[in-house]
Amino acid sequence: MPFDPNTTGPLDVSPLLRLLSGGAWQLELAHERDCHLILWITRGQGRVLLDGHCRGFGPHTVLCIPARTLFALELGRQSIGQVLRIGEAIPSGLPEKPMQIRIGDMQEQARLNALFDSMLREQQINDDHAARAICSYADLIGIHLQRLWAIAPENGRVSAARRLCRAYCDRLAHDPEGKFNMAGHAAELKVTPTHLTRVCKQETGKTASALLTERQLHSARSLLTRTAMPMRDIAECLGFGSAAYFTRFITQHTGETPSALRKMAQKEAVPAALRA
Repeated sequence: MPFDPNTTGPLDVSPLLRLLSGGAWQLELAHERDCHLILWITRGQGRVLLDGHCRGFGPHTVLCIPARTLFALELGRQSIGQVLRIGEAIPSGLPEKPMQIRIGDMQEQARLNALFDSMLREQQINDDHAARAICSYADLIGIHLQRLWAIAPENGRVSAARRLCRAYCDRLAHDPEGKFNMAGHAAELKVTPTHLTRVCKQETGKTASALLTERQLHSARSLLTRTAMPMRDIAECLGFGSAAYFTRFITQHTGETPSALRKMAQKEAVPAALRA
């Protein structure tokens, strides 16, 4: 598909820690995004929930997170790296499957560093050709990752438990309105809630209900802090029975009322705007 310069959506490279601006909850709660992410972690360690599994990572790790893929990320204090974001409506050659690849070969590390540096230079140039150039470099990264994934030890046989947890995470990512509770998801997957809970705990360290709660909490906090939607509309949008139930949910899991969270986000946004 030819490149369309009028296609909307994010298309940029930024420091890894910028993902934490606005609060660690934005990364640490299970959620999905409407853009493709390539995270190149060059220093530090952490843990990632991705593709129905949770595991640790160290330096020189690539995380490929396609749009609408449920994930959560915990970064250590010493973590350094870069993030490529490409809107899901922008044609790109990035992999369509989630990947976590540890790159030990120094030549391969240098190659990936060079591609990110090239995108950063184009971003700084920011002329009529920059967006197309960034997409072209992203295509090269996609090819590079596909080749690495073909021989990566992480690309092994997937167990039945992992497949079930992956399917559950995929359902959470595609149910933003909260139409299903945990038992409803289990029924759709043709397993019992008990079995789904056991498998999710085994694969991610979290129960099926905990993952669902995280997904709801992230959506709720995002709408509270990034929009001006009334509380009752947010409650209805996310499938809560009432604004009062929504308020209890937020207060129980954050220690703050929805109104307090919105006010704190507005206060933090003012200094950020002054720095821009």
